[in-house]
Amino acid sequence: MSLRDRFRARGAAPAPDHAAAGADRAPGSSRTGRGKPGARAQFTVVLRTPARAAEPLFAGAPSRWQRMLPYVVVGVFVVTLIPVTISVLVNDYALGGGWAGALGVAQTVPLLLAVTRPVAAWGMVLFADVVGALLLFGADRVAGHSWPWPPMVIVGYLALMACLGLRESIPTLVKVWLATGAVGVVLGFFGPDGVTNTAALLFVLAGALLAVTGALRGLGDAQQRIAEQESISEAERSRRTLLEERARIARELHDVVAHHMSVITVQADSAPYRLPGMAEPVREEFEAIAASARESLGEMRRLLTVLRGDGAAGDGEGERAPQPGMDRLQQLVEAIVRAGQPVELSLAAGAGDGVPPAVDLSAYRIVQEALANVVRHAPGARTRVSVTRDAGEVLVLVVNGPARDSVVELESSGTGHGLVGMRERVRLTGGTLDTGPLPDGGFRVAARLPLNGGDGSAETNEDSS
Repeated sequence: MSLRDRFRARGAAPAPDHAAAGADRAPGSSRTGRGKPGARAQFTVVLRTPARAAEPLFAGAPSRWQRMLPYVVVGVFVVTLIPVTISVLVNDYALGGGWAGALGVAQTVPLLLAVTRPVAAWGMVLFADVVGALLLFGADRVAGHSWPWPPMVIVGYLALMACLGLRESIPTLVKVWLATGAVGVVLGFFGPDGVTNTAALLFVLAGALLAVTGALRGLGDAQQRIAEQESISEAERSRRTLLEERARIARELHDVVAHHMSVITVQADSAPYRLPGMAEPVREEFEAIAASARESLGEMRRLLTVLRGDGAAGDGEGERAPQPGMDRLQQLVEAIVRAGQPVELSLAAGAGDGVPPAVDLSAYRIVQEALANVVRHAPGARTRVSVTRDAGEVLVLVVNGPARDSVVELESSGTGHGLVGMRERVRLTGGTLDTGPLPDGGFRVAARLPLNGGDGSAETNEDSS
């Protein structure tokens, strides 16, 4: 998670603009009139955010001046410490000008590397400081002054410790701190007489600064882990909610729809035995009703398997049973015709050969839903189903005329779920859907399903007037 994302997650979004609150806010408030966090709040977030291994300090800061801040601060330290170090070494310790200049550069310039590689900079600075302590051992006026670490060395070293603490892990910081103390102890055994030993001072100050900056980094790490865990928890909650909703839908389908479909199947199968002397056409009609009901129950069982997740392992009926396709459109139309609905089917030869499964299933379901809508809203209307195919797409067209006057419409109003389902299937294949009424009172459903799968986006054109 980048710093910009974490910054927004911590409340960086603009707050509502209330005129009264803006009028009462003090001029020094940490938020501007537009509701954005002030510079202090931004810098606090940046300071607590650990830098990645290959990035400079504050590399993920939201503003450019914050990203440049470490370079500016370190540059100021270098520009200030070089002349001060040379002057103190020459005037106070009476060290030669050449040696003083070399030490001033060697002890301060590596600080520029601390922004990106603080461990390497620490090694260079520590080596230069040890060489400087050895050179000062033989200086003319070292007595009465700080040794082995002059004041300028302590200041530069502490700046380096701040960079290390904000960048490196706790084990690395402990090693750096112990190495600093060990070098100071070793040099202390050979110290000249009359000097003020600053090894313990640097050891204590460096430890304190490493502890503070390391704690800031640890806080940033902890907050980052909390944010990641919250993201994972939110995803888990969403997934659990989805599974619960699917389970609820499965229960409703099983308890209500499947029950009524089973009753229809039993009544249709038992009708010839309950009503003796039934004519043969009537018997065939009941047999067709029972077959359609059983087929619907089979498809509903497969749907319930998917909704409940039972087929995820590949051993459920929903995984083994084949899905219907364009090769079963003839059976679908014949069942509708037996129900008294005049339907004509025009299916191009080889229209379903080599078609992707998603397109094959979508074409069947679109025709199925369109014919179901005709039966419900325009019973008795003459209907024409046409399925053609060219090099790159399958075209599905279902057109019906107005309902016959002598037939009562089964449903005067619909929920629109059928058209919604068509849109979803077309969207999955990346095709287009065009639906709407005809001037003579009929209705048209036209779907274009590309064979290459498209990009998953669908266009729809509906006219509900």
